Amino acid sequence: MHLRFVEVFCDVAQRRSFSKGAAAHNLSQSSASQAVSFLEKRLGTKLIDRSKRPLELTPAGRVYFDGCRELLERFRAIEDQVQQFHDRVTGTVRVAAIYSVGLMQMEQSVQTFAERYPEARLRVEYLHPDQVCEQVQNDEADLGLVSFPRPSGEIVSLDWQRQPMVLVAPPAHRLASQPSIGLSELDGEDYIGFTRDLTIRREVDRWLKRARVAVNVVHEFDNIETIKRAIEIGSGVALLPSPTVWQEISSRTLVAVPIADSEFFRPLGIIHKRHKQLTAAVQKFIELLQHEAPEPVPGATQAGQADAVGQAPDDRVAGRARGRSRSKRAPV
Repeated sequence: MHLRFVEVFCDVAQRRSFSKGAAAHNLSQSSASQAVSFLEKRLGTKLIDRSKRPLELTPAGRVYFDGCRELLERFRAIEDQVQQFHDRVTGTVRVAAIYSVGLMQMEQSVQTFAERYPEARLRVEYLHPDQVCEQVQNDEADLGLVSFPRPSGEIVSLDWQRQPMVLVAPPAHRLASQPSIGLSELDGEDYIGFTRDLTIRREVDRWLKRARVAVNVVHEFDNIETIKRAIEIGSGVALLPSPTVWQEISSRTLVAVPIADSEFFRPLGIIHKRHKQLTAAVQKFIELLQHEAPEPVPGATQAGQADAVGQAPDDRVAGRARGRSRSKRAPV
């Protein structure tokens, strides 16, 4: 029971929120608060400053958190070693993922993992790309799912997916009926782009520049869902990873047209700390992601299926839309 309270405290401290820490353990907020209060009473000192929003650790809380996090990591590794004597896969897999991965592929992966390894627990949190990397570096997540992964001295990146970029347009658009187009046909088109702080925007800009294509950026948004809605109402076209428009292709509200003369893919990667000892459960989840693709959405075009699984990369599909309009008013 004491170890359980320590786990709850560490999750509350990491998330700086009793409600989020409680949710990670399927507890009520009051139960999480009681667990931390028990530890504070036992230690005779406050660990969390509850007057601050978000919550902050006291100096004693910081020392306790750093030490307990290391102890929990070691404890989980020991348990995993013992369980492997009986080929059991147990423990928690903590995954931090960019938002757009979650809407399709992770639903299926989570279900498959739960059916295959019922004694293990999978916890997935959807975050901004920078936060995903921070969670992995700070040992708050075992794995990170990101786009355009960049390995470093501390971070290892495993290949996961290559998602082809396609032209996405409303069905009535002049290019929508084409089996494929050349990139030069986008020159001068009204275009809906990602905000400049996202990697996908910078990569697309470089791609267009190499092809000497200049589009008229009329809107900028930080998430795929808003971009798709803007395309549906006729505001412009966009270049998006093909798996992200499977649903709209199936319902015929959007069309995805392959780019015939220039290939551009969105790489997705699985990252983890270089010297981190991965538990059997974490390794099994990596195997599941790398070797089992989700079923294509019925009715998707060839452009929507080729070489693509899962969802889009570091654009924040579930995140808050942050639109900027240049020549037109941004759609609400």
